[in-house]
Amino acid sequence: MTNPAPSFDDGLDRLEGIVQKLEAGSLSLEAALAAFEEGVGLSKALQEQLGEAQRRVEVLKRGLGGEYRAEPLEPEDSV
Repeated sequence: MTNPAPSFDDGLDRLEGIVQKLEAGSLSLEAALAAFEEGVGLSKALQEQLGEAQRRVEVLKRGLGGEYRAEPLEPEDSV
């Protein structure tokens, strides 16, 4: 069972904590590699969340007649 993606704010806080630990230089090589790997995964998840938010804003801005309206997003694979 996979863990659900953290909220954007929680993920960003976690990523900042990882960066601080890595910059401190006090981790063993194994711990530093594990932290780096976790950071890369968090970074990817946060980028995906930002991309999704951007797509939602674009859909809202594309309302007919200049009105703002929300529409369900189609997965990029079906476009």
